[in-house]
Amino acid sequence: MDEAVLRSLVRWPDVPACYGWLSLDRAGRWRLQGEVVRHRGLAEFICRNYLHDDAGQWFFQNGPQRVYVTLDYTPWVFGWNAATPNLLISHSGRTANARAAFVDEHGALLIDTDLGVGLLASQDLVALSDQLQLGDDLRHGTLALGERTVPVHPIQAAEVAARFHFNPSPTSQA
Repeated sequence: MDEAVLRSLVRWPDVPACYGWLSLDRAGRWRLQGEVVRHRGLAEFICRNYLHDDAGQWFFQNGPQRVYVTLDYTPWVFGWNAATPNLLISHSGRTANARAAFVDEHGALLIDTDLGVGLLASQDLVALSDQLQLGDDLRHGTLALGERTVPVHPIQAAEVAARFHFNPSPTSQA
């Protein structure tokens, strides 16, 4: 978290949280009231201050105000590059190491990492397709990421949030 954000939390500890303004789409783009955040500096600021609470609600700490994020699917969206095959890169620029992978009933590839679970960005599915070996059911198999191979399991999209302990649509407790 940015140092200025930490200082603002001390200075103004009781600023109400904000809900329903910020979302993360399946492409890893921030959306503010439905519009893609195109200002690079703002997107980077959001990424640096993107966290979760104990209830699995993801938020952006905007100075003293906590802005909860509505997730289109998962809290992370990952990209993959053959030049660095051992690592996934999150939408926020953080690197992640895969532990397992899952294919949902719609064919989306989810990867459980040391950061948490994330959706593989659709533009990287083709690049990663040679690394993915699926059985006849197209939902079991292995995923090779450089020197590491992880198992691939089936999952229902409706079960993802509960299984990985996150809340995709935080709302006010009041």
